Amino acid sequence: MQVKEFLKKLGLKTRNQGASTGLNDITGSRRYLESYSPVDGQYIGSVSITTREQYDQVILSAEQAFKVWREMPAPKRGEIVRQFGDVLRQYKDPLGRLVSYEMGKSLQEGWGEVQEMIDICDFAVGLSRQLYGLTMHSERPGHRMYEQWHPLGIVGIISAFNFPVAVWSWNACIAWVCGDVCVWKASEKTPLCSIACQHLFQKVLKANDLPEGISCIINGDYKVGEFMTKDPRVALVSATGSDVWARSWVRPSRSAWVEACSNSVAITPSSSRPRRI
Repeated sequence: MQVKEFLKKLGLKTRNQGASTGLNDITGSRRYLESYSPVDGQYIGSVSITTREQYDQVILSAEQAFKVWREMPAPKRGEIVRQFGDVLRQYKDPLGRLVSYEMGKSLQEGWGEVQEMIDICDFAVGLSRQLYGLTMHSERPGHRMYEQWHPLGIVGIISAFNFPVAVWSWNACIAWVCGDVCVWKASEKTPLCSIACQHLFQKVLKANDLPEGISCIINGDYKVGEFMTKDPRVALVSATGSDVWARSWVRPSRSAWVEACSNSVAITPSSSRPRRI
């Protein structure tokens, strides 16, 4: 399959809007990221850099969508993710080729990454019917106590270039079935992958008449990522990066940091020196 062919199948153009709330793109940015393939050095396309004003529009849309999405029964949310998995199966070949071409990994690795997306969709569908809580005895006659998990709200996702689509799906599919909405800031080295994934999820949005804001994307460098990491409206940020990068931002609320290397160790102030060694 030629490069232009799989780009066309994924709905990618020479210039693409980098801020989206689902079916709607948010225009207004005049600055663009240019993506070149490490495979052959060829220009692939451009993605607009999200401005602060565009980011605020995205967050407003996500906040409104959360009010609707959290009320949908979890198995129904799982059905949406199941449909997304089916779309990924249909587009595994062109999306895998894009991952390989934009990021530089082998074609087999590109297809394998999309397969990981499909696998997490299957896992999340099962999870949507297993959001269990404990039922406990009460000392008060005629009463019972039980646990019920509640969605957090907006989940921000910052992914690295080495897994340009899989890491997003690992976070997004779980968050969706739990009743959360997602805002994704992809690596500035692989912005077209985020546009392609958004185009694929649009097919599910259209088929189910879902509101804007369930799946949002923003694009740009680390400064755009800081819009989320410093925003108290974002209930949780799941980010992939180095330890140096992780120390550069402070969250006003919850965060989940995924180390961008193997065998990392987290050391707390209370640990003793011999134990650290």
